[in-house]
Amino acid sequence: MTVQEILDELRARPGTGEIIPIIDPVTEEQITEFTDGGEKAVEEAVARARASFEAAVWTGMPARQRAKIMWRIADLMDAHTAEFAELDSLNTGMPLAQAQMIAPTCAEFFRYYAGWCTKLNGSAYEVQMEGGVSGEFAQMHAYTLKEPYGVVGLIFPWNGPIFNACAKIAPALAAGCSMIVKPAEETPLSALLLDRIIREAGVPDGVVNLVTGYGHTAGAALTTHPDVDKIAFTGSTEVGKKIVEASAGNLKKVMLELGGKSPVLIYDDADLDMAIMMASMGIFVHSGQGCVCGSRIFVQRGVYDRVVEGIATVANNLKLGGPKEEGSMIGPLISQKQLTRVMGFIDEGKGDGVEVVTGGHRLDRTGYFVHPTVLTNVDRGMRLYQQEIFGPVVTVLPFDDDDEAVAMANDTSYGLAATAWTTNLSRAHRLAKRLQAGTVTLNSQLVFDHNVPFGGYKQSGWGHEFGKEGVEAYLKTKSVWAAL
Repeated sequence: MTVQEILDELRARPGTGEIIPIIDPVTEEQITEFTDGGEKAVEEAVARARASFEAAVWTGMPARQRAKIMWRIADLMDAHTAEFAELDSLNTGMPLAQAQMIAPTCAEFFRYYAGWCTKLNGSAYEVQMEGGVSGEFAQMHAYTLKEPYGVVGLIFPWNGPIFNACAKIAPALAAGCSMIVKPAEETPLSALLLDRIIREAGVPDGVVNLVTGYGHTAGAALTTHPDVDKIAFTGSTEVGKKIVEASAGNLKKVMLELGGKSPVLIYDDADLDMAIMMASMGIFVHSGQGCVCGSRIFVQRGVYDRVVEGIATVANNLKLGGPKEEGSMIGPLISQKQLTRVMGFIDEGKGDGVEVVTGGHRLDRTGYFVHPTVLTNVDRGMRLYQQEIFGPVVTVLPFDDDDEAVAMANDTSYGLAATAWTTNLSRAHRLAKRLQAGTVTLNSQLVFDHNVPFGGYKQSGWGHEFGKEGVEAYLKTKSVWAAL
């Protein structure tokens, strides 16, 4: 199961729409292409998913058997770690070492959620309800059942292809759903390998159905389809709002993991060496193409100059390059489109008087590389301060006290993540309550565990992934009453 076989398989997939090229973001050359599956592919996939769900080929299987199959998926993924890493690094340009760390984490999603297959139980209740003319308590029994939503559409982005795929497929399988899986058109490669593995592991035909195509064709057809019961989407807030509108037809349930403009607060009592390094990597890793990247850094005034200088130094010492370039730490942006977007924000900021401490330019080489960029003298009303850039661009502003820091941190329509660096633990936990974000990290960044729920406040999303909440997102609750 080589990378070339996956490229050939993608090219051979049937479709009815445009030819979509897959571009290597390092060389800017086409590595393969495929035909947009479009509405026809979605119709066929939904029909297969619905038939498999109604026949209960998966949800009717004993929970322990479903758990065994999910463990088998994880084992097969482990056996193909090298291929997954190579596919995602080729497709996104991320350093190979980064992709190699991600692949085992993805396999673990299936082991973690396999454990939930046998633990999805309802609750029994002692009914205290008066009944009849005598006012006596009615003899009733009540309990709840947990049932899979049914047919769900899973749509995930290009910035972490295999991670986002597993984060959705694993809990949906554990819940007993049938599903349609649509990767981003830019990065479908690792999804094809995962699809092969899922079938090889023993998941029945029709339960997991891969469709490939543009968001505005295949994705739109999926979100509006009347026979899809739920959509789980990771991507931009702009597209998330369109999905909400599209769901109105049959009032399908929607789970959204959207954008972020995450604040990082650095106090003068922090371990500054650690804070500077982690805050830098927290925005520059993967060229800033992460929803939780800390793109707004606020520094207590007494150490402001030192932190700005430190972050700029880190930015200037990060080697940018492709997966096969020795010593590369940061890869390119995903596409010419994303490069144009990021440089547009930077150029607009320059025109508005922003100070570029370092970076602010594209590298003079092939590939969609942008030098890690540190900006100061930023007005809080500027577009680059308020909107998600999704690039290696950070703004650094000073603050004097907690109230000012919190006010600036919460001054955004997003609320995905926030960080505070301070050795004052009392202050740290007070900040955790005041920061308007679904995830708050204290003296740490870029942390993750399969067991800890993840979701956003405000316009950063609806619902949660990971942990028990992740599998419950694919379950409905039914209340049952019985007269005794």
